[in-house]
Amino acid sequence: MLKYNLLHPEILEALGGAGHGSKILIADGNYPFSTRAHPAARRVYLNLAPGLVNAVDVLRVLVGAIPIEAADVMLTAEGKEAPIIAEFRALLPEGVPVHGHDRFAFYDLCRDPDTALVIATGEQRVYANILLTVGVVKP
Repeated sequence: MLKYNLLHPEILEALGGAGHGSKILIADGNYPFSTRAHPAARRVYLNLAPGLVNAVDVLRVLVGAIPIEAADVMLTAEGKEAPIIAEFRALLPEGVPVHGHDRFAFYDLCRDPDTALVIATGEQRVYANILLTVGVVKP
């Protein structure tokens, strides 16, 4: 039994195998999980029902579990940040840069071989995707 906020065994296993520079995708319910992420990335489906589990809840738990060096987000069709991005920024550690990309550039980033884990959520808000880059644990 773990006395820790992150309890999901598949996510823990994937994070344990990830290292500095690995990428973790938290994706909304509209994301094409099977085709727009690297084929070797571990996929964990937390999308139990619409709205369950949401992307913000997943990020909140991951922030406490891994060092985050950077984040990439998907911009709207108009090239703006969706409202959920402000919630993501509020949860990320201070100083973590957040880079915005159009939809297809974001998809290309997620297909990178460094993408170690894809977490499918039931998030219903659109453009609610965030790709985290794992940082280092300082001695």
